[in-house]
Amino acid sequence: MARKLPQLQRALDAPALASVAYGEIASSIYFALGVIALHALGFTPVVLGIVGLLFLIVALSYAEGTASIRETGGAATFVRVAFNDLAGFLTGWVLFLDYLIVIALSALFVPHYLGLALGINAIARRPGDVIAACVVVAAIAAVRLLRRTRLYSIGLAVPILDLVTQVLLVIFGFAFLFSGKALTRDLSLGTHPSWHDIAFALPLAMLAYTGLETVANYAEEVRRPGRDLPRSLFSAITCVVVIYILIACVGLSAYPSNNGTTALGTDWLRAPMMGIVAALQLHLPHWFGSTLRVYVGLTGALVLLAAMTTSISGFGRLAYSLGEHGQLPPIFGRLHRRTLVAPASVVAAAAIAIALLIGTSFTRSVTFLASLFSFGVLLAFTAAQLAVIRLRVTKPELGRPFRVPLGIRVRGAVIPLPSVIGAVLTAAVFVVAMVTHSGARYGGPVWLVAGLGVYIVVRRGRGAGLFEHVVSSDEQLLPKASFSKILVPMKLGEIGEEMVATAVRLAQDGAATVEALYVIKVPLDQPLDAELAYQEEQAAASLEEARALGADNGVEVNGRTLRSRGIGQAIVQAAEESGADLIVLGSAPRWRRQSRFFSPTVDYVLRKSPEDVEVLIVAFPQGVLET
Repeated sequence: MARKLPQLQRALDAPALASVAYGEIASSIYFALGVIALHALGFTPVVLGIVGLLFLIVALSYAEGTASIRETGGAATFVRVAFNDLAGFLTGWVLFLDYLIVIALSALFVPHYLGLALGINAIARRPGDVIAACVVVAAIAAVRLLRRTRLYSIGLAVPILDLVTQVLLVIFGFAFLFSGKALTRDLSLGTHPSWHDIAFALPLAMLAYTGLETVANYAEEVRRPGRDLPRSLFSAITCVVVIYILIACVGLSAYPSNNGTTALGTDWLRAPMMGIVAALQLHLPHWFGSTLRVYVGLTGALVLLAAMTTSISGFGRLAYSLGEHGQLPPIFGRLHRRTLVAPASVVAAAAIAIALLIGTSFTRSVTFLASLFSFGVLLAFTAAQLAVIRLRVTKPELGRPFRVPLGIRVRGAVIPLPSVIGAVLTAAVFVVAMVTHSGARYGGPVWLVAGLGVYIVVRRGRGAGLFEHVVSSDEQLLPKASFSKILVPMKLGEIGEEMVATAVRLAQDGAATVEALYVIKVPLDQPLDAELAYQEEQAAASLEEARALGADNGVEVNGRTLRSRGIGQAIVQAAEESGADLIVLGSAPRWRRQSRFFSPTVDYVLRKSPEDVEVLIVAFPQGVLET
């Protein structure tokens, strides 16, 4: 089984993905620090460190799962593959809840950072903050419905700005605010904070590490998932954990515990980073302190807006995956040609997030939403790790470009020990959350029951069973014949990348080798050995990408450059010389709008290829390659 060209582009390389990962995960400190400090007090850095290590263990399983099963959907996808469609849906459904809470909290905190930066007090207090947050959600949804986000062109800017801002606060904080005595003032484990408060804070700390699922949802858009996903995840998470611990030390030094509470979790609950800036202003020149306040406030608002945008996109990717596999109504599985998102998913995300925001007027909003978040994320993390363990047993032959280390052999299967430990720990924290958090205990099950109702209605409408696997409409069966050598001509653009991926997948299934051919077409007015330095460089770069993709999947890819007057002739010649028994070609839709169905190159190969060589052509449907 292989996939045709997805309507999501493979455009993310390692630096871009690492930047996206850092931006996604590190954005949550702007709204999570205060609520964690309110309960953990001076132990906040310790709590963040413990949960950060657990998050890193979970990321190992995510890296293996997303690199092995390169479909959008994150944990919901590999849980579905490992168990069944119902398990995959329930995992996706609780992840929907987490996306919605990140959207709601980010929107709720934007007016506080913006209001404190610009001195607009009306939007920094109730009900102005809720009204402004609802407007922000609606505006971002409207923009997302009309145009595609430029993640690949500007995705580096916001995370870098975020990192610079956080590093500045750490540097100035340790220079002017940090105090070991202040950090431990009025601190007595068991009293301030109590054991119940510590237990209460552990699930809440999961809120500080949002974004892992969003990053996993980019599996279909990463050029080399086996290499780029693990590296990007681990580098970003390590950096985030260190920064979080340092910022927490600064914040609790500025606002130490006093009679079992801290101003960081009360007065500055809705803008904890601005609280650190306010403390710094007492030690800095007035002009510099004012500039820093505006800078951090605007940066915080921008980072939260970016987190909202990517969360809406992540919600849409997950809805697309569930819709494609018959777990949501089909409307969610149809991407708009220009925006590459299902409009129904954007509308649904915005509407539910606004409903959550309106509901915050009647609850202890931040703590309640954080409790709900812990319910969803802990269930999903546990399911994801169990899925990776099960896949090691049921699908040992599955290509795994990245494997969770420290495996132990049990009855012939290599079980990843970190995944086992991680599953036990996340399940234990989930139990703690259910015991200590009313939001998780009551709100979470209600959300699950509602989702189960939706799933049953959808499955009955399709006439499919609850556990039955529904094949995605953009999956196709590839030939089952056995091939020993596959020739794939290289071509610039999305079709070329997809053809190499298809050839590698076929070779992986049949233990074949791949010959990647780059044809340099030499003009008639020049000799075949003419100096064509630029074309040679392009050929070398393309062939290196093909080799790297093969290495990621355990497939031998040999590169070859051939000069010729005609591309079709060169392909046929290479097939004869290499002894290939399959040629993989792609056909763009533009040729089907003309009198001929295939391009001249494809037509020539079909007519002239040796009789013992099969030709596989993937004809991409109209609109798939349009952005």
